[in-house]
Amino acid sequence: MFFDRPDSGEKTILVHLVIGSEEERDDPMEFEELALSAGASPVAKISGTRRQPTASYFVGSGKLEELAACVRATGAELVLFNHSLSPSQERNLEKHLKCRVLDRTGLILDIFAQRARSHEGKLQVELAQLKHLSTRLKRGWTHLDRQKGGIGLKGAGETQLELDQRMIRQRIKAIHKGLNKVRSQRQQGRRSRQRAGVPTVSLVGYTNAGKSTLFNALTDAQTYAADQLFATLDSTLRRLELPNLGTAIVADTVGFISHLPHGLVDAFCATLEETASATLLLHVIDGASEAQDELRMEVESVLTEIDADQVPRLEVVNKIDSVSGNEPRLLRNDAGVPVRVWVSAKTGAGLDLLLAAMTELLSGGLVSQTVILRATQAKLRSHLYKSNFVTEEQTDETGASILFLRLPKAELDRILAQEEVKLGEPKYLRSDQSDSLAMAQAVSAGSASGS
Repeated sequence: MFFDRPDSGEKTILVHLVIGSEEERDDPMEFEELALSAGASPVAKISGTRRQPTASYFVGSGKLEELAACVRATGAELVLFNHSLSPSQERNLEKHLKCRVLDRTGLILDIFAQRARSHEGKLQVELAQLKHLSTRLKRGWTHLDRQKGGIGLKGAGETQLELDQRMIRQRIKAIHKGLNKVRSQRQQGRRSRQRAGVPTVSLVGYTNAGKSTLFNALTDAQTYAADQLFATLDSTLRRLELPNLGTAIVADTVGFISHLPHGLVDAFCATLEETASATLLLHVIDGASEAQDELRMEVESVLTEIDADQVPRLEVVNKIDSVSGNEPRLLRNDAGVPVRVWVSAKTGAGLDLLLAAMTELLSGGLVSQTVILRATQAKLRSHLYKSNFVTEEQTDETGASILFLRLPKAELDRILAQEEVKLGEPKYLRSDQSDSLAMAQAVSAGSASGS
């Protein structure tokens, strides 16, 4: 990096204060989970109450000395604050405590840096880090005021601070260019899926709700899943074959968290666009959490922020295996539309209900049609079966296949435009329809004779 700071280690002190001026407060239990996810080993927790944070150290003089004594007694190498610190507060604390200090944003960034796997994810993390770092170059590091001159340059040259800032600006510009390329590629992929009538289902939810485990259970993928906050950072797409619907694309996305810094939301815009453009959202809820209602509202707030609040969604209450007496079930609203399903991604319980609900919600554009295929159209017949469009098949006296289809209208239009397909005639009825028709005729005949 451009400058030296105290080395950080695993022995950590956690600091959480209740600030009277703050309307919304971060959960100290969630803060501890974040620290553990980052690989920290908490050796002490310090709490307290203040009306207002101080300008110099955030904490008061008494709490500062308590914190310094705790650092000396435990040998802590890192102090984490469950708050946002200004650059000067961070620097002053490091100078006084003689150890590394990170705020909540810096902690989340550290986790992101550890978990990013794809090229896009790494770019997004680096962008967020550089934006965070750019506000922390000034104040404290004395070498930043030294000037670097050069033969032929006007004036005294650039200070180290100016040089570092310029390098950061150049790198941010390069990252934006790379992310714009990724965003363009994603848009092309979405347009192709829309033209083909392929729906997209995006998994959203609070971090550690079990989205990746559910994603793997639905698609047989092998994406990384762990009982950690922010185990998934990279958006992953997989195909899913739904009965009587065909192919759908399922997207696993980064989890949400309360008070996520706007800089992080902006940095992950390319990933979150997949959510905003989805056909259906599966809002995964941790059914084992006592605060699931509050966490659900946090997710709804982020969805509104990224303009995804109008996308149809199905709530999926996960981890029912962790709650005794909680069985798989499907809840519908007054109009009979599925709104919530209870499942266990770990055991597979309730996944059949989830798939049925997804098919029902995505089938708004489905049409029923009967087609007659010649023996030479075996390739098209195989495609229809592979896509789960065929509900029944009969054979006429000439050996032609009579297929009863239920499929997206866009797919039917594509087939009719590319293939010489003969549509079914009224005489070709499904077996159940034939039985119903015969019964109706018998009833009609009986009524006529009785009159």
